[in-house]
Amino acid sequence: MSHPHPVDQLLPVRQLFTYGLQHVLVLYAGAVAVPLILGSALGLTSAQIVLLINANLLTSGIATLIQTLGFWRFGARLPLVQACSFIALAPMVMIGKAYGLQEVFGAVIAAGAITIALAPVFSRLLRFFPPVVIGSLITIIGISLMPAAAIWLGGGNPGAEDFGKPANLLLGLATVAITLVVHARFSGFVGNLSVLIGLFAGSLIAAACGMTDFSRVGEADWFELSAPMAFGTPQFSLTPILIMTLAMLVIMAETTGNCLAIGKLTGRAITQRTLGDAFRADGLSTMIGGLFNSFPYNAFTQNTGLIALSNIKSRFVVAAAGGLMILMGLFPKLGALIAAVPTPVLGGCAIVMFGMTTVAGIQELSRVRFEGTRNALVVAVSVSVGVLPMSFPALFEHFHGALRLVLESGIFLGAVSAIVLNLLLNREETASQGDTAELAD
Repeated sequence: MSHPHPVDQLLPVRQLFTYGLQHVLVLYAGAVAVPLILGSALGLTSAQIVLLINANLLTSGIATLIQTLGFWRFGARLPLVQACSFIALAPMVMIGKAYGLQEVFGAVIAAGAITIALAPVFSRLLRFFPPVVIGSLITIIGISLMPAAAIWLGGGNPGAEDFGKPANLLLGLATVAITLVVHARFSGFVGNLSVLIGLFAGSLIAAACGMTDFSRVGEADWFELSAPMAFGTPQFSLTPILIMTLAMLVIMAETTGNCLAIGKLTGRAITQRTLGDAFRADGLSTMIGGLFNSFPYNAFTQNTGLIALSNIKSRFVVAAAGGLMILMGLFPKLGALIAAVPTPVLGGCAIVMFGMTTVAGIQELSRVRFEGTRNALVVAVSVSVGVLPMSFPALFEHFHGALRLVLESGIFLGAVSAIVLNLLLNREETASQGDTAELAD
C-alpha cells in the first residue's frame, strides 16, 4: 500500500489543531497589520478598524482553505497560509485618500478578477526559474523578513518610547532559547511544536513580568459577523483598478517565489498548472476580500520558515489554521486572546523561522553548479538588488506611484534581476534547461 505524499497526509485531529494553532500564532501580528495601518491612515473610527480586522481574519481563513484544499482549478493544494498582502497597502492608502474606501474595495474586486484572467499567462513564466533563480529568490525572501523580526523583537512599534528596551530583547532572547532547546532535545510531536511551546513559555514569562495585557480579551465581543459591503457598495473607476492590478502583478511574482519555496521544502514538484491554480486562488480570494470589507491576498512568507523548522508539510495542517482564522473572525474574544501574545515573543520565534527560510535558499544554491558558469554573478547581483529596499527603504523615496510600488518589493526586484541575469549570462545553459522543461511537461 503506497503512502500519501507528506503534503497530502491527513494527520489526527489533535495534531491538526496544535500544528494549525502554531501557524496562526506566527501569522497573527502580520495578518492584522494591513487593516490596522490602512484604517489609521484613512482616519477610520476604532469600531470601523475592528470591523476591518475581523473581516480580514474571516476572509484570510476562507482564502487559506481555497489555497490548501482547492476546488477545480482554484488552489495550489500546498501548505500556503493566505493573508492580506503588504504589497497592496501603499496603493490602497493612496486610492483611499484620493477616491474613498468604496473605490478601494471596487479596485480590489476588479483586480482579483483580472488576476484570475491572467493566471494562465503568468504561469507560463515558470520555465524562467531554474535552480539558481529559485535559490536566490528563497534566500531574498528569508533575508527580507528580518526587519519584521527586528520590529517584533523591539516591541512592535518603532516610534514607542519603550521600543528596543532591554526587557523586550531579553524576553525575545528567552523565547529563542526555549524554542531551540525544545527543538534540539525533543523529537516527534513535541519537537515539531517547538515554536508553539516557545510562544507559550515566552508569554508566561511576559505575564509574570507584567509585560502583557489581557484586558482586550474582556472588552472584545463574543460573536460578530462582518456583513458584506459594510462600507457601502464598491465603486469602480479605471485609475484605481489599474493601480491595484499592478499591485496584483507584483503579488503574483511573490506567490511564484512562495510556491517554489514551499515546493522545495515539501518535496512537491511545482508545475505550470500548480502556479496557475495558485494565482486563481489569489484572485478569487481577493475578490471575496473586496466584497467582505477586506483586501488582496497572497501566501504569507512568514510561515515558510515554520514549515522548514517543524518539518510538518501537510496542507491539512494549514487548512486547520484557516479554520481557526475563520473562528477568530467570528469570535473576536478568541482573536483578542491570541493578540495578547507579546510582540517580543513573536520576534524571538521569528528569528529562528525566518533564518530557516534563508537556509532553505542556501541549500538550494548549494545544488547549483558554480564552477565554469556565471552563476556566482547571478546570485551576487540578484540577492544584493533584492535586499536593497529592505536594507535602506529611503533609497527609493524620490520615486512615486506605480514605479515606487515595484521598486519597494525586494522579492520582485530580486526575481527580475535573477531571471534577466540568468538569461543574459547563462544563455547556453538556459536554452538546455528550457528544452528539458518542455520534455518534462
